[in-house]
Amino acid sequence: MKIALMDSGIGLLPATAAIRELRPDADLVISNDPEGMPWGPRTVADLTEHALLCARAAAALEPDALVVACNTASVHALDALRAELEPRIPVIGTVPAIKPAAASGGAVAIWATPATTGSPYQRGLIAEFGGTADITEVPCPGLADAVEAADEAAMDRAIAAAAALTPVGTTTLVLGCTHYELVADRIRAALAGIAVPDLVMHGSAAAVAAQALRRLSAETLADTGGGTLTVLASGRPGALPAAAAAYAEGRALLAVPVR
Repeated sequence: MKIALMDSGIGLLPATAAIRELRPDADLVISNDPEGMPWGPRTVADLTEHALLCARAAAALEPDALVVACNTASVHALDALRAELEPRIPVIGTVPAIKPAAASGGAVAIWATPATTGSPYQRGLIAEFGGTADITEVPCPGLADAVEAADEAAMDRAIAAAAALTPVGTTTLVLGCTHYELVADRIRAALAGIAVPDLVMHGSAAAVAAQALRRLSAETLADTGGGTLTVLASGRPGALPAAAAAYAEGRALLAVPVR
C-alpha cells in the first residue's frame, strides 16, 4: 500500500504522522513545493498549477491514494486535482473541522490563513454545519510561514495577533490550516485567559488519515508495504525540509527508511 501526501511545505507532517500511526507499514510519498511556496498569496490559477505539479509528480509513483494535506489547496484546487487523477487515484482533500467543532454549540473560533478565512468555501461550511454555534473567523497572517521556517519569534508574534482577535470565552478552536497543528501547544498557551480553561481544539490530520484509508479497497488495505518514505520537492527527488526536524512529527519521519 502506498499513500501520497502533498502540500507546499511541512503542513503535511501532521497528516503523514496520523497515517503512519494507523498503518506504519504503508509506503509514503511526500510531494511538496519548496520552489513555489507559499501558495496562499498566489492567484487561484497559479496555485492550481503548482498543486498539479506536486500531484503529477506523486501520481507518477502510482500511489493508491493522494491526500491534499493543505486547506488552501483543498479550497482552490481540489476540483482540478480530482478531474485529472480520479478515478485512477482517489484524491482526499482537507476540510476544516467545523462540523464536529460546532456540534456542541458554544463559542467557536476558526483560525485559518487569510486565503481561507472568509472564502466562499469556508463560509459554506459554516452555513451548512455551524448550527447554533457562535462562530468567529480569525485570519492568521504569517503564521503558516513562521511554522514553515521554524521561526519561533515570528510564530509567537503571529499567534499573539490571532489570539487578540479571538473572542473571550471561546470554547472550541478549529485549526483551519494544517501547519497550525504543529504548534497546537503554543496556540493553547497563548489563549490562556482568553478561551475557557478546557478549550477543545480540532485539527484535521486524524480525520484526513482515516478518510484516506476508507477510500482504499479491501485488497489494497490487505497489501502491506515496507513502511518507506519517498520525498519529492517541486516535482523532483528531494529531502524533508530542514525545518521538519523542529517538530515531533518531522523527527519521527526522519527515522523512516528513505526510498
